[in-house]
Amino acid sequence: MSLADQAPVLSLSGVSRSYRSGERTLEVLKEVDLDLRPGELTGLVGPSGSGKSTLLHIAGLLEKPDSGSVLFGGRDALRMSDRERTLTRRVHLGFVYQFHHLLPELNAIDNVAAPLMINGMSKKAARVRARELLGMMNLENRDHHQPGQLSGGEQQRVAIARSLANRPKVLIADEPTGNLDPKTSGGVFQSLFEIARREKVAVLVATHNMELTTFMDRVLTLSSGRLEPYARPEPLS
Repeated sequence: MSLADQAPVLSLSGVSRSYRSGERTLEVLKEVDLDLRPGELTGLVGPSGSGKSTLLHIAGLLEKPDSGSVLFGGRDALRMSDRERTLTRRVHLGFVYQFHHLLPELNAIDNVAAPLMINGMSKKAARVRARELLGMMNLENRDHHQPGQLSGGEQQRVAIARSLANRPKVLIADEPTGNLDPKTSGGVFQSLFEIARREKVAVLVATHNMELTTFMDRVLTLSSGRLEPYARPEPLS
């Protein structure tokens, strides 16, 4: 079965969102439709201020739209209680940001194991899972190093491993390689790509790094509140 034939784990339909700015109303999203499927990597591009972060927040159940529907695993996320939304985010969603936000007092393996233990897993089992993920991120020899002993790329790999610890159904990434040089960015994203495929995680990545879009199954652009397929520029003759 191809990726396109699989049932989406997250569906946004007719999603609109606006904000008041003084006497003006800013329409950030206008009837946006988006399906995310297991194992599929979707890139989101667009100029700064185009609404990418707002779309990520709605997809990550951090914010509610003014209108439209958000279905997570077939359930209406807008009808969930605050507690249900919090539990869904904690168990079924992973988040990666431009800054890694690792706990400086913990080594790599314990940073990755922390969300597992918060969800009730024993420390021993959590460390087994953490060690597995760090191995996938090519950090098997760095698992006992604290963040300050790791390079920027290594720290972000730990952050990605942590985001995947609870085997989320959806991973939301906002400029995950924004602080890294191009060579390091490519290596970090290659590891993310391989794990997402292996663990069948639906991934939505907002980025300004167009080189990363070569890893994506599809790329969408957000402009004037509308979400459309990204049209790659024609090469100069």
